Amino acid sequence: MIRVLLADDQSLVRAGFRALLDAQPDIEVAGEAADGEEALRRVRELRPDVVLMDIRMPLLDGLAATRRVTSDAELADVKVVMLTTFELDEYVFEAIRAGASGFLVKDTEPDELLRAVRAVVQGDALLSPGVTRRLIAEFAARSKEPAAAGALARLTEREREVMALVGIGLSNEEIARRLVVSPLTAKTHVSRTMVKLGARDRAQLVVLAYESGLVRPGWLG
Repeated sequence: MIRVLLADDQSLVRAGFRALLDAQPDIEVAGEAADGEEALRRVRELRPDVVLMDIRMPLLDGLAATRRVTSDAELADVKVVMLTTFELDEYVFEAIRAGASGFLVKDTEPDELLRAVRAVVQGDALLSPGVTRRLIAEFAARSKEPAAAGALARLTEREREVMALVGIGLSNEEIARRLVVSPLTAKTHVSRTMVKLGARDRAQLVVLAYESGLVRPGWLG
């Protein structure tokens, strides 16, 4: 059973998500929070698998709350998915760099929300890959932090190749076809690359691919 925490200051939004998620046989809403501070308390209390975290909330915004969750070693298994009203919200990029596993626009289709929740628990492909890649490409250039090019020295040539393919949004199966290897081998390369770079998940791996210059915005389809 996938346990989800809903963190949003709009009660109607929480109610809509709860109705949808609780109707699924493999998902349950473990709790709700109306602000960032309450979200942190509930995450520590409930240890959900996924937090659907609104970016803009009172007391503590979703970005700050995400940083606190993802920097806490005891909460390493908790995945954060940001909720935003706008597709190109610059705070989303900052949240992904801080450790969020991806983002969803609040008016996303119900099936997409369900797919996203299940995918992030499995550590699968980045959420809303097309929009997320465009967002990362737009805001990576504005990053105030130094590029992570030096970190690539830790990778083998094949791992850099795999990282670039993750960066342009390919799934493990697509990477396997591109490199003519098995999906399991592709998954192993992705996992080893994440470990070497200290990436929490594929979302952070995409950010690192852009910030290091391994992938450039012009490569996007």
